[in-house]
Amino acid sequence: MTAQLNQLPAKTWWLQGLVDTFLARVSRWPLRCRQGLKISAGLSAALLVLGILTTPLNLYSQAAFAAVCFAASLIIRKQAGRLAILTLITLSLIASLRYMYWRLTDTLGFDNWQDAVFGYGLVLAELYALLVLVFGYVQTAWPLHRTPQFLQQPPAEWPTVDVFIPTYNEALGIVKLVVLAAQAIDWPEGKLRVHMLDDGRREEFKVFCQQIGVNYITRDNNRHAKAGNLNEALKVTDGEFIAIFDADHVPTRSFLQITMGWFLKDPNLALL
Repeated sequence: MTAQLNQLPAKTWWLQGLVDTFLARVSRWPLRCRQGLKISAGLSAALLVLGILTTPLNLYSQAAFAAVCFAASLIIRKQAGRLAILTLITLSLIASLRYMYWRLTDTLGFDNWQDAVFGYGLVLAELYALLVLVFGYVQTAWPLHRTPQFLQQPPAEWPTVDVFIPTYNEALGIVKLVVLAAQAIDWPEGKLRVHMLDDGRREEFKVFCQQIGVNYITRDNNRHAKAGNLNEALKVTDGEFIAIFDADHVPTRSFLQITMGWFLKDPNLALL
């Protein structure tokens, strides 16, 4: 069960307003009262979730529980605001953890070692998938909302940028879109250089680059795969900054103007 975290509408969930109002009032309470509320609310929530996860249900009750979670998700996903996102994450984790609790407590009795090997292997794979799900939610529960750092300098002072497009076995029809979009990035003429890094050493790619004025870079081996391909290109380019796009990732025209400002503002920034 996964939460829908993207494409939220503009209208905020009405419950978000109630929660924000309550939290604003609580923020005016004495510190000890606020700490006590946090502890009591946390313990109550933990006990409630524990009860939901461990309560045994028959087939019909379990189906009803799943249907309620699914229906609630369909309704909440149309709402905007952080509360809606956190509620969807909570429903997803409850359903996933309840399933995993059942798997660990009711399904691991095996009659022979062959069944045990495959059975425990499957459980480990499911635990890994659950861990990835949890980490994904940790990243998306409180996303950063940084505004673009627009360039303050005149275009003549903007830095030179080398655009690397590494490719190995992608079709030319796919890579063409990326290369043409990279050439169309809004950046001063002479300060943007597009390079195709072809580890497939294909003649039609070389001809295409010659036709549109893109630098074609290749090597006589494929050591270290993409990393080796990029390192080889670093030896023959000298741009102040490097933008790397996968062969199936089409950049937007405003990409550099939105991102480059952060590098110029903070000289210690190395990766964005």
